[in-house]
Amino acid sequence: MLTVAALYHFTRFPDPAALRAPLLALATAQGVKGSLLLAPEGINGTIAGARDGIDAMLTHIRALPGCAALDHKESYAETMPFGRMKVRLKREIVTMGQPDVDPTARTGHYVTPENWNALISDADTVVIDTRNDYEVGIGTFQGAVDPGTRSFSEFPGWWQENKDRFTGKRIAMFCTGGIRCEKSTNYLLGQGLNEVYHLKGGILKYLEEVPAEASLWQGECFVFDDRVSVGHGLVPGANSSCGACRRPVTPEDRTHPAFEEGVSCPACEHEYTPADRARFRERQHQMILAAQRGARHLGAD
Repeated sequence: MLTVAALYHFTRFPDPAALRAPLLALATAQGVKGSLLLAPEGINGTIAGARDGIDAMLTHIRALPGCAALDHKESYAETMPFGRMKVRLKREIVTMGQPDVDPTARTGHYVTPENWNALISDADTVVIDTRNDYEVGIGTFQGAVDPGTRSFSEFPGWWQENKDRFTGKRIAMFCTGGIRCEKSTNYLLGQGLNEVYHLKGGILKYLEEVPAEASLWQGECFVFDDRVSVGHGLVPGANSSCGACRRPVTPEDRTHPAFEEGVSCPACEHEYTPADRARFRERQHQMILAAQRGARHLGAD
């Protein structure tokens, strides 16, 4: 079994570019694959590899400036869920586009998974899913508000248009691993709200710790690797990924007339040109040939 580590940490990196090469070199030496984002505000990503390799990476990251308290969440995979290792430089480790938002200054109240059910079951609590629409589509918490956003940068605009609906309510927000809520709760606090809460460790921690029989989670949780989704106990789910748009594809979607392996799904059937579809078909053909050779085609990443 391979260890999959999801991590993020907000801290100030004066020179993120200087951190890139050592991280990539260590990952290569340890056989670790995945994706890490570096920005002036910190680090974010998911990596996978053997136990020793992941431990080496986490030790290195915790030695970076301000990262000693970095937390991470682990799950497991039988096969490598990434095709290569990428360390990218970004303006933000999760893009919200709000320069005044600073999670290192303050965030909402953390709520542990064991206490989450009681909070979101309270009639005075509004529960908001801060993830993108395609993530919400395959699973969310019972009764949660779906903003219908296609990217996290749309969340502030959605809030401004809908905030009057939530007057007098406490706000509880959640996301996959917790990183978006660090920013969204700071944003709402900056808008003058006081009772703002978020799920500590995100959905992944909840699914890890809360047994299915006591859970208020419905469906599966989208993850950004080849597993596509996970369920309770963080076991891989039943969803696959569209080779064109990368949105999750449910077992039901695979029976839809618009579904073609590696080429299209019901969500994107009207989004691409015939030339795009031809390119996707050729890529899918090359991926099949690579698999027959026992290799992985990089076009799958």
